[in-house]
Amino acid sequence: LYEFAGKRVPFLVLACVCLLDGLLLLVLAPPGGTGARANMPVGTPIHRLMIDPYIAVVAGALATCNIPLAFLEPTIANWMKDSMGASEWEVGLTWLPAFFPHVLGVYVTVRLAASYPHLQWFYGALGMAIIGASSCLVPACRNFGQVIIPLCGICFGIALVDTALLPTLAFLVDVRHVSVYGSVYAIADISYSVAYALGPIVAGQIVHTMGFAQLNLGMGLANVLYAPVLLFLKNVCQMKPSHSERNILLEEGPKGLYDTIKMEERKG
Repeated sequence: LYEFAGKRVPFLVLACVCLLDGLLLLVLAPPGGTGARANMPVGTPIHRLMIDPYIAVVAGALATCNIPLAFLEPTIANWMKDSMGASEWEVGLTWLPAFFPHVLGVYVTVRLAASYPHLQWFYGALGMAIIGASSCLVPACRNFGQVIIPLCGICFGIALVDTALLPTLAFLVDVRHVSVYGSVYAIADISYSVAYALGPIVAGQIVHTMGFAQLNLGMGLANVLYAPVLLFLKNVCQMKPSHSERNILLEEGPKGLYDTIKMEERKG
């Protein structure tokens, strides 16, 4: 759009998409009263969730797997122009094919998790290995068609990691803390934000001092080395709910709809 329609058009398109999304939210999910939320239990403070070793491992994996994407976005355009003489539209179109393997990765992981839920950690580790191998292949590409392949591999691997580990965060909150998920998903967003905040700062400096190839090799190595750390999550599926929430519900009795449903589930 920038090359063929001018620099204003991409921003106008984004503005229209955001406006449409906001209007749809107002129609489909209008702001409601706070009465229902008043009966919800208080979630575990975010600082306590952050020091949970299992949650910390998941957060580290989410940050590490997104580093290649975050570091390549601000650097790959200049590299493609210098190494293969790519045009503006080729640079922009490079990321479009990666959308399809990302969706495929989500679908595959969901199907596998439904049949083998105890292997969530393995799907995440496999995704990180794929990301690592794909990152190392990027500098070897010599034309527009070749560079698409490792980028598809990176996005496929990210889909595996995200789709496997985000539900693991919810499960960890269920069995080790209170079943309120806002704080733990905030930690996931922080993990992404760390990677994308460091990208423009660190990646550019590494490319300037060491080179684009060294940047990719470092990112690939980081993902491959982190993959075995997910073995720490191997026995997560065998964890039982902690006694804290159960005792609160059974001793104090139901205080709202959420607690009533919880008690009925436990009785069942």
